[in-house]
Amino acid sequence: MHIDFIEVANFRKLLAVRIDISKTSTIFVGANNSGKTSAMVALRRFLVDHGNFSINDFTLCHWTTIDAVGKAWEEEADGTGAPDFDWGSVVPFLDVWLQVPEKQLHLAQKILPTLDWDGSAIGVRLRYEPKKLEDFKREYLASRSAAKAVMATAAIAPGEGTEPFSLWPKSMIEFLSRRLRAMFEVKAYLLDPAKLEDPGNGEAKPQSLSVDSEALSSDPFKGLIRIDEISAQRGLGWNTSTGSGDEDQGDSSARPSKRLSTQLRGYYAQHLDPFDQPEEKDLQALQALHSARVQFGRQLSNSFEAALQELEAIGYPGLTDPKLTLTADLRPLDALTHGSAVHYEVPTHLAEGGFINRLPEDSNGLGYQNLVSMVFALMSFRDKWMRVGKASKQPLTEEISVPPLHLVLVEEPEAHLHAQVQQVFITHAYSVLRRHEHLGDKEALRTQMIVSTHSSHLAHEADFASLRYFRRMPVNPVKGSVPVSRVVNLSRIFGTEDETGRFVKRYLKVTHCDLFFADGAILVEGPAERILVPYMVRNRDKYNYLTRCYITWLEIGGSHAHRLRSLLAALGLNTLVITDLDAKWANGSNAIPRRDQDLLTRNQTIKSWAPAEESLDLLLDMKPESLALLDPSGVGVRVAYQQPISTSFGTDTDAEAIANTFEDALVYSNIDFFKTLEGIGLAKKFRDALSAATNLDELASKLHADLAKGDKAELAMTLLESKDLNLLVLPGYIDAGLKWLIEQLKRKEDDVAGKMPSSSIQAFNAAAPAVPEVNP
Repeated sequence: MHIDFIEVANFRKLLAVRIDISKTSTIFVGANNSGKTSAMVALRRFLVDHGNFSINDFTLCHWTTIDAVGKAWEEEADGTGAPDFDWGSVVPFLDVWLQVPEKQLHLAQKILPTLDWDGSAIGVRLRYEPKKLEDFKREYLASRSAAKAVMATAAIAPGEGTEPFSLWPKSMIEFLSRRLRAMFEVKAYLLDPAKLEDPGNGEAKPQSLSVDSEALSSDPFKGLIRIDEISAQRGLGWNTSTGSGDEDQGDSSARPSKRLSTQLRGYYAQHLDPFDQPEEKDLQALQALHSARVQFGRQLSNSFEAALQELEAIGYPGLTDPKLTLTADLRPLDALTHGSAVHYEVPTHLAEGGFINRLPEDSNGLGYQNLVSMVFALMSFRDKWMRVGKASKQPLTEEISVPPLHLVLVEEPEAHLHAQVQQVFITHAYSVLRRHEHLGDKEALRTQMIVSTHSSHLAHEADFASLRYFRRMPVNPVKGSVPVSRVVNLSRIFGTEDETGRFVKRYLKVTHCDLFFADGAILVEGPAERILVPYMVRNRDKYNYLTRCYITWLEIGGSHAHRLRSLLAALGLNTLVITDLDAKWANGSNAIPRRDQDLLTRNQTIKSWAPAEESLDLLLDMKPESLALLDPSGVGVRVAYQQPISTSFGTDTDAEAIANTFEDALVYSNIDFFKTLEGIGLAKKFRDALSAATNLDELASKLHADLAKGDKAELAMTLLESKDLNLLVLPGYIDAGLKWLIEQLKRKEDDVAGKMPSSSIQAFNAAAPAVPEVNP
């Protein structure tokens, strides 16, 4: 048995999304504020802690509708009929779809949709809805009537401005901000597999429930799924306090301090305590404790004898008073109560025999504490599920002693962890959960782990197929719309395991890129661009906006950049591809780029992606709008390659120079700079070429020959060492590309914030050719 997928609707930014759940580990990735935390909180609210919902968990676009229901109730109370309202259209819900093998069918009898079940997925909806609608309606109207009566009695004017004075509650949303948990609860419903629909363009289509649907009378997952959680707030290194629990406080993610000694104490009590239903192997420990208790009891009695005699001298105890005595009651758990119970041994050079330096647990680094704490928590989850040790002798409280499915939620495990340790954790976490004789590779009992992360290191180490990308979507140009998210299953981006899919997965494995957390991407041709262009972006005022954004830089040649097309479209990243013209003759041999020679480009990205043209003459005269592609959601991709440069050199005045690569484009754009650039290698060859050439055509031939044998990365390092680097300017094609990316990111920022009117969006989408949208 395992969870196939979940669908979340009307919960925060998740208006309607489907999230496929891997049979083993699933990793939630995405940029900040993309909905990863919302998904984890939704799982926690519906599966772990039903009592912690707040009005802020309702998607904001429904607030106006909910307020309208309150107004309709008030009008009905005044004699005007109120229409029926389907609360299922606005309240948060979570659909869980399970795959249950036939041999485990008896375990899921209470959630089978029909008696003639055909083996299809089994769905259960958990919906947060009014407990009793009539009680809810009556209390809301009473609260509104009371507020109106007080305002009328006191004859207080409502005031002026956008926030006029009023008493609570002035609206349904304000009423629910205090009374939500008293009025609402989670109810469970069975779903019909026959009505299950696939998502469209990344948007889930959860089935509707009829108003007369009957809720299940008990927890549908009791005895089927054990759920454990490691939250992001683990309280290591500091103490946190919880609130009073008042509903006005809203949602609080604070957790009490969770020291390792506390975890050890809980594990000991659950699985190891010799006092709990002792076995033969516990007798030795119990006998030792008994001897220690007797000896300590005698020592206590002797130590306090004088004090107790002095107490009797003042008249206590009297004839009828109970006499005071001291005894020792030693239990192993008492030793683990103290924070100093857990120590770390410090390696000591040339230490004397038997001497070991130890420090308490809070003296170690937070990263190590966090790693040990999380791994120990996973071990504890596993052993409680499998009823290891003493837990196996505890009386059963459920019909099924070991649920067939163990769901473990881990939120942001990277906190305080070094990059390499993050990779170690995600590599071994699932295996820790399966380290038991009845688990391992066996399928009778399943473990599914869901991890949310902001760490590119952790995502890099995870299997590509396990990644679920949360994509921030622009606001629909409709009044009242709010930013929402969609979820992309990366395992489906490339369909079957074709050559492109294999290349991209392997490429991402070796680049350590942070593509899944970025606002935009810049793909560059080679090491020189990768070294110099980011430096220029950071140190030129006109590119300052890019330093405010989260940009990922990928070094990938023009022959392969187009392979990322499907992935970039699915992620919705505005992308600039900086690549080379790479001129060639018709027979495939390298050529110096010149007009009217029937030359072609060998660059696959230019030929097959944008502008999808091979003729060099046409490429040199390509208009800027032809270099960009936009998908229907407004996400853009632009290719920047060498364009003709107007310059003067030797006998040529205001002539056209045509570069073939980034390096010769730099020379044509900075002739005076390279004439005096100090250095060896290409720097010296460029100086010599500029000194010997008499015109641009001769210079082009010399640069072409030098670049065929030169070290481009060495040239980039030489430029970084130059004291005059501030005088260097980027070639025009890169400058234009960076300005385009800035414009795109600014537009997307306004778009996501809902600032862009619909007319502007339509005009923007009409400004460039469209590329078919990739269906996530």
